[in-house]
Amino acid sequence: MPRFLLDEQISPAVARGLRRQSAARPVLALAEWEDGRFLGASDELILSAAAAQKLILVTYDRRTIPPLLKNWAEAGRSHGGVVFVDEKTVPASDIGGLMRALLQLAQASARWDWTSRVCFLRR
Repeated sequence: MPRFLLDEQISPAVARGLRRQSAARPVLALAEWEDGRFLGASDELILSAAAAQKLILVTYDRRTIPPLLKNWAEAGRSHGGVVFVDEKTVPASDIGGLMRALLQLAQASARWDWTSRVCFLRR
């Protein structure tokens, strides 16, 4: 089962809701991960720490994360995986929609190798 780390733009309620559905579902909000010490941290630091823990970053940030991923790929550096969410596909305010879409992705990707994988969340 993939282990998701939800970026700051995603409500911790999404992680709590997914864990309520299944205690075995490893979903963490950035605010609760590592006691919140990565809140406000650089994307590079978050992505690096997430990779070390084999966490897949889920983010709406399509401005700063893609150039970082490009730089890492060019340097031969891997990451734990990134799931991009688009506000037009699943608005950040749609907690239930985010939960359903992440659950569907988790089920579909249960056997994937997430190392350096990038995908877009669908409804």
